[in-house]
Order: sequence, then structure tokens, then C-alpha cells
Amino acid sequence: MVNLFLTKPNWKQENTGKDSNLGKQWVILLKKLESIIWSFVTSGGGGKSEARLWLCNSVAAINSLTPRQQRDLFVKLLRKRPVNKSLASQVLHMMFEKRRKEVGDVLAKRSYLLEKFFDGNPVRIMQWFSNFADNGGLNHKKGAKALSQFAFVNRDICWEELQWKGKHGQSPAVVATKPHYFLDLDVQKTVENFIEYVPEFWSSDEFAQSLRDGNILSIDTKYFVEFFLGLMYEEDARDVWDVMNEFLTEETFSSLCSRLLITLEEGELCTVLELLGRNFSLQTEPEHFENSSCWLEFVFSEFKDCDTIDEILLLNAVAIKGRQLLRLLLDEESEEEQAKVKDIISQICTISSSINSMLPLLNECLKLHSVEAVKLLGLQSWVIHHQLLEQPRSLESWESLFSNNGISFKKSDKYAFVDHICSEEYNSGSDDDALIKRKHRKKKKSKKRRRNFDDDDELLLFDRSNDSLGLQSRAVSWCLSTDGFSASWTNVDLPEHLSKFCFSTWMKWLLSAR
Repeated sequence: MVNLFLTKPNWKQENTGKDSNLGKQWVILLKKLESIIWSFVTSGGGGKSEARLWLCNSVAAINSLTPRQQRDLFVKLLRKRPVNKSLASQVLHMMFEKRRKEVGDVLAKRSYLLEKFFDGNPVRIMQWFSNFADNGGLNHKKGAKALSQFAFVNRDICWEELQWKGKHGQSPAVVATKPHYFLDLDVQKTVENFIEYVPEFWSSDEFAQSLRDGNILSIDTKYFVEFFLGLMYEEDARDVWDVMNEFLTEETFSSLCSRLLITLEEGELCTVLELLGRNFSLQTEPEHFENSSCWLEFVFSEFKDCDTIDEILLLNAVAIKGRQLLRLLLDEESEEEQAKVKDIISQICTISSSINSMLPLLNECLKLHSVEAVKLLGLQSWVIHHQLLEQPRSLESWESLFSNNGISFKKSDKYAFVDHICSEEYNSGSDDDALIKRKHRKKKKSKKRRRNFDDDDELLLFDRSNDSLGLQSRAVSWCLSTDGFSASWTNVDLPEHLSKFCFSTWMKWLLSAR
């Protein structure tokens, strides 16, 4: 039977020499487990990239920052020297997608600079200025509309620069009554003439107005990213930064993190965590540790002046991304690591089985820095996750686990209507076939090691291979007191849920004792 250690420790209990030794051995074994986990997390060509992706996703789930705090955080990153142009470029790409009109307004104020954009580039000229309509001047689009309007208003200085495809040119009077004649305009030669002989066009209201919707950005996004980088860092243009600030204030924190954090170097990611910690510095006693982002905020508040994020990468992997970490462990070339992990977990379980309390481990955690202490509790929660997945369980054994650990429960009929479907699928042997195929793949020693483990598909290797009692086929679910009976939990999701519940419970105890 797995001990979830949910009995509240008696802090007044005397810490005997035996308990102290048990606690120290417990910590030593958890550190060995940490070393093994870290070795396979960082092995392979991807290095720590997956663990970093997991951390970025966890940070993106934080929802307690105010709009002003998130703006200040990203502005500090953008203003930091040396400039991270890759980060700034990603922000600009997002702005081009989501704030195109505001960016277009900035371009319109500097319309005269766009002359260089078209000079010597026939493709851009045709994309922007050849959109004449055949049913009237009001339907000309983009630069074509600007060209026609400017030509009529300023016909005395520019009409002769209009080049026509026919044998002779068209007069303003004729084109005014038949605006579809603009279809006969040689657009490329006309715009080239305007570049050389009509500089007034590029600073005109007509041309500026054509830029305001920001559609011109799609012609050559790379060019305009470089254009705005120059405005930001060479000219320090206030209006550009104003638009940037507004965007960073109004965009969701989740969206910004998902697009931007993964582009950062490790030192810059350290800076992000430190900046986050400053915002959470007053929240040293979070009230709702059931929410993983809440205790993550606490960890960040203790994360100061660090040169590496390895500890937090590992902490996040074991405490928040435990399921993804198990998938990584079950990768096709990690059999040796699997054996090491099972051995060290067996030793941890042997030590912890001799006691019925977390007190020896918690007493050792109290001696450590907060981040190190939280990491040890995260590792112990992952041990429980691994145990719950590895050991075969019937319906009765799950309910016995709940009862022995003080968890109230009631059966849920949420999945009753699919019982017969699950039964048919189970009896068809499809899961066994899948397991056989997976074992066959292992024998081949496939070199394709990495994949994205951050999706939510089920981890079934332990479940199905050990499910001799057919629990999977009955699709049983329970409502538990761990979350106030608010959700239905199947045996597939219980290991993750219970391990996270244990972790949040231990965290509350640890903080209450500090």
C-alpha cells in the first residue's frame, strides 16, 4: 500500500536520533533520484530544451500579475543591454498580427521613409500599387487608391509622370469620367517616375492614408521588423514604444509567455524569474497551494541572484510536469535509467515505510533554502506518482488507498454510459497489441529519441500492462475530498492528481513551520 503521508505532523514531537538519521537518509536518496532524473532530462541532442519548455508553460499559467506588472516585466527585457533583437522581433511579429492598425498609424506618420521600400523593387511596387478596380475609382485599393487620388489632386505637377500602356496617354478629364482607365496604367514605370520626380507623393496625405490599416506589413514582414527595430533602438521613437507598451499591457500574459519565453537564453530566463519574484515578494504565505502557479510564485519570490535555473527546471518537472517526465523516462532508449529510478524509489519506499509521518523529511527541509526544500518535496511527490502508476490496482485497492490515507470519496457515474464501449475495446486486445508494438520498438533501439511531451494524452504503459483485473474496462471514476468533490477522477488521472495534492499539502505544512 502506498503511503501518501497525509497525516498532519506533530511538530512538538521530539526528534529522536533515529528519526534524524531516517530524515538524512531520505534526503540523500532523494538527491540521488534528482541526479538520475537530471541526467536523462539533459541527455540527448535536445539538452534541457524540453524541461525549459515545461517551465515556460508553467510560467504562462500564472494569472496573478496585473497588466502593468506584465508590461513592466517585458519592457525591462526589451530595454535590457545588450539588446535581444530576437525577442524584440517576436514582439513585433505579434503586434503585426494583433495590433496592425496601431502599427499602421506609426508608419503613416513616417510615410516618406517608405520611398526606399519601393525603390528598385518591382515586385513590391506591383503588390501595393496595382490594385485598380474596373468598376470605378471608389473601389481602387491600397496604393492604387493613393496613386489615383494624388494624381487628380496634384495633376499639374505629376500627370505627365503617369505612364500608359496604350499608344497615347489619357487626359485627367477623360480618366475622371472613366476611372477604370487606370487599368491601362503602367504601374511599375509610373511609380518609378514618382520615386525619381515626384517626392511630394511619399509624404502626402493620400499615401499616408493608404498605410493606416497596416496591410502593407504583409508584403515583407522581415523588412518591417528591421524597420521598427531601428525606430526602437536607434531612434528610441516614443510613439513606437507607446504602441509597444499598450500591446504588452493588453495582451494576455499566457500568450506573451508562450511566444516569447522559449526564445530567451538561460541568463535572460533567469532575469524573468527574478523579475517575477519581485512581484511576488510580499506573498510569502500563499493560501491556495492546490493551484500549482501559487506555490511557483512562492518559489520565484525566493529566487534571487541565480546564475542557473537548473533547480527550478527540475522542481517544475517533478512537481508540475510529472506525467511528462514519466513519458520521458519511458522513452525508447532509457531502459538503464528506468532501472536506476526504480531501484532508488524502492530504497526510498523502504525507508519511508518504517515511519508513518513526513516529519523526519520536513525537519530536514527546514534546515535548507526554500527552493531546495521545495524541490525535495517535489521529488517525493514524483516518487508517489511513479508508485501509483507502477503498481496494479483494482477498484477495491484504489478505494482502500483513499480510506487508509484519510481521503473521503464517492463513486461517480460520469463514465457509466461508455462502460460497454470501453469493455469492447479492452477485450479486443488493442491495448495489449499496442504494448507489444512498443516493446518491439524498444528492441530496435530507435535513434529517434525526442518528442514533445507537453500534450495531455494518457500515460497508459503502466496502467494497461498491469491491469490484470480489468479496471480500465469499467471506466470507473470517483469524486474525492481532495478537491471538495468538484471533479470526477479516473484511475488514469489519479496518480497525477494525488501526487500534486500530496505536494501542496506538504508545502502548507512546511510553510506553517517556518
